[in-house]
Amino acid sequence: MSKYNLLWDYVRKSERDSLMLTFAEIEGILGTPIDHSFLKYKKELTEYGYLVVKLSMKEKAVMFEKFKDKSGI
Repeated sequence: MSKYNLLWDYVRKSERDSLMLTFAEIEGILGTPIDHSFLKYKKELTEYGYLVVKLSMKEKAVMFEKFKDKSGI
């Protein structure tokens, strides 16, 4: 079990095509600070149907998007 599963579940359950969360919101969901390991673990999110499309250190936010398969669904 990944330390980011709570976040991945949250993103998936949002059912939105795109979702932006601040680092503070992510930390609230996880109950722990986001750290550099996020860069390694973000690839797990594809199992939930989403991708990290932007990580902004300036805005302290992460943009998630639902990915579409080759058929466009």
